[in-house]
Amino acid sequence: MEQHQHQPPHIAIVPSLGVGHVIPLVEFAKLLVSRFHFTVSLLLPTTAHDEPTKAQLSLFHSLPNPISYTFLPPAHLPHGLGLVSIISLTISRSIPFIRAQLTRQKSRVVALVTDLFGTDLFDLGKELGIPTYLYYTSTAMCLLFVFHFPRLDETVSCDFQDMPDPVCLPGCVPIHGKDFFESAHNRQSEGYSMVLQHIKKYGLADGIFVNTFFDLEPGAIRGLQTEDPNRPPVYPVGPIIRSGLDPDDDNYECLRWLDRQPTASVLFVSFGSRGSLSNEQCHELAVGLERSGQRFLWVVRGTNGTHDEEDPFKFLPYGYLDRIKERGLLVPSWAPQIKVLSHGSTGGFLTHCGWNSILESMVHGVPVIAWPLGAEQKMNALMLDEGLRVALRPKVGEDGLVEADEIAKVVNDLMEGEEGKNVGRQMKELCKLAKKAISEDGDSTMLLQEVALKFELKKNKNHGESKHIQSVNQ
Repeated sequence: MEQHQHQPPHIAIVPSLGVGHVIPLVEFAKLLVSRFHFTVSLLLPTTAHDEPTKAQLSLFHSLPNPISYTFLPPAHLPHGLGLVSIISLTISRSIPFIRAQLTRQKSRVVALVTDLFGTDLFDLGKELGIPTYLYYTSTAMCLLFVFHFPRLDETVSCDFQDMPDPVCLPGCVPIHGKDFFESAHNRQSEGYSMVLQHIKKYGLADGIFVNTFFDLEPGAIRGLQTEDPNRPPVYPVGPIIRSGLDPDDDNYECLRWLDRQPTASVLFVSFGSRGSLSNEQCHELAVGLERSGQRFLWVVRGTNGTHDEEDPFKFLPYGYLDRIKERGLLVPSWAPQIKVLSHGSTGGFLTHCGWNSILESMVHGVPVIAWPLGAEQKMNALMLDEGLRVALRPKVGEDGLVEADEIAKVVNDLMEGEEGKNVGRQMKELCKLAKKAISEDGDSTMLLQEVALKFELKKNKNHGESKHIQSVNQ
């Protein structure tokens, strides 16, 4: 029993399906281990059609010893579901296995942490007497918005895109309906109903971690912390970005190519692990990058959601690779993004505005061209452009395309123009503030220490209860 008393607090973490959900929670687990010496178990829901990829297995195998991971038995789902329903049902149908895992470890587990699609676990946490926390992987502005969203659902009768006035939240830029998160665009869809159902449960969490920091979003964070006394406590603990890079990263050709380029001269172009463009839009992007005359490194993930292993660049104009070979490099499928953003030759980032990518860019002081695709990325782009002034945003034509001339203009503005210099200076300031937030006495660190103390007290309480039960049994 004395040995149990000296064991560190143990946290159980259940991420949703998808690398964009798994990696942020893995990084949170690594932070709890490195800073507070906790132990963590990752309980990983799966489906019969969702085999772990080689990259995911490599990530899990590289975890430090205090973090264990378990792939739960596959959840069996009906056919024809949308993505949001697949993610949500995979967790809810894994609850019997999660309950069994937590019950076995109950005296050790001081908290259960899940993400925005794991709200069915709040009831399980209450059943087992384990405080359950939400780890919100986007901005404080987006979280404040979703707390207001049920009210919008009740009071707005038209499609949100047709709303005449924007939503104005404390400390945030006005949000027009066209910039709402993707699942809000079709109010009749299954995904809309599922997301609304999750949002209505956020208030049941014992606390909410947000991957942001006070100096980045002071108004939205104050709004979250003071607007509603019945709301769970909100802890901005970011920026938490990917660490523990693959040692093989240094072997990538793109890094050796960057070594040969002048300082801050290269635009990094990447649309995330799932982002893809149409054939026509890829063609316009290729032409626009060529016309800009700037150096660029473009990660090409295929067009229309597909990837041709034999010819990943077949959409390119005739002779394109020969024409740009002195100042452009195209990389199929993947590049070591952290290493690219931290490289001295990288001077800008054309991004889909996924929050993980934005934070990585911010920590390394790289200004961005905001090109949102889906999820909550339009809201992120809005905040970066109109709120923080650390991004430029190309204009989309009436046909839905960003044309080559517009791309060339925005690229040149970022890399050489006065506007680019201004957003670059502003991003450098945010870089300093980001590093300050996670320093030894930074705001994010102090808040996380506050929660860590709660976890320590919970561990001691569990130990006392366990000791009492043992005494009674004797």
